[in-house]
Amino acid sequence: MTIEITPRGSKGWRVPGFLRPLMRLGMGWMAGRYRRTRGKVKVGDQDLLLLTTIGAKSGERRSILLSRFPDGAAGRSWLVAATNMGAVAHPAWLHNIAKHPDQVWVEIDGHEYPARAEQLRGADRDAAWARIVELNPSFGRYTSQTDREIPVLRLTERGEETDG
Repeated sequence: MTIEITPRGSKGWRVPGFLRPLMRLGMGWMAGRYRRTRGKVKVGDQDLLLLTTIGAKSGERRSILLSRFPDGAAGRSWLVAATNMGAVAHPAWLHNIAKHPDQVWVEIDGHEYPARAEQLRGADRDAAWARIVELNPSFGRYTSQTDREIPVLRLTERGEETDG
């Protein structure tokens, strides 16, 4: 499945250059804490997953904590949204998946699974986005902060996927 990098927005939050190294350190600390506690870390009541990809430019493993939402599809699958906190640009992890779609892992509750990423489109994307906002209303603000379409992906454990 191809991950399409849609155009970046013309409005939205922009990460100041001086904050990038601090954000990377913070994300690394949170990812380590998630691993040490075997997934017991939450943001508010939100369930999280640790997404690991291969860097599009660096070729190195990159991990980031993301909010996860139940997919409702058969098997072990989860929905994630590439909100990037309402930024003008897509998050780096989306570019990583687009470049290396066969090298994606999901870690939940201390268990890491190879995963297949599928970008939802059209009515499927809209329904998934509505479900995400229903489960976590704070996600709704991102559509007013940026004018780019926020990609929604289904991450499915590769051992559980079906042909079709």
